[in-house]
Amino acid sequence: MSVNKAIIVGNVTKDPEIRSASNGQEIATFSIATNQKWKGKDGSPQERVEWHRVVVFSQGLVGIVKNYVKKGSKLYIEGQLQTRKWTDKNGVDKYTTEIVLQNFNSTLQILNRVDDDSSSVSYDASQNNNNTSDSSINNDSSTKVVIDDEISF
Repeated sequence: MSVNKAIIVGNVTKDPEIRSASNGQEIATFSIATNQKWKGKDGSPQERVEWHRVVVFSQGLVGIVKNYVKKGSKLYIEGQLQTRKWTDKNGVDKYTTEIVLQNFNSTLQILNRVDDDSSSVSYDASQNNNNTSDSSINNDSSTKVVIDDEISF
């Protein structure tokens, strides 16, 4: 038995891109930046930023991304790591590792304000099987998540 689960909390680096597959299914892609801060041996502040590519296939989650996620959004993401091989225009093989959200093993939660409302928006694909209606959105104003991070870009 094995487990393939990635959990990321970070900030969206630019507005998500929504495109349609040949079968008409919408796919959302975006990047999330996470950062780590510490003091160096000499006491000077140090920071490392990691960029994570996220691909969303689950239609319920694509709807959330399309309507609520934008540059600067702070997200909690649970998905699977997948490495994809592709060939660039010069014929060189390239590899990209992505966090993929699809089917029942995916969660996306917006941790900051949505439309100047103090509520959080979340969607757990394991609880709503590809339901794209707004009724699948948990918009409970009593749920507040406070994380004291700075946007690193």
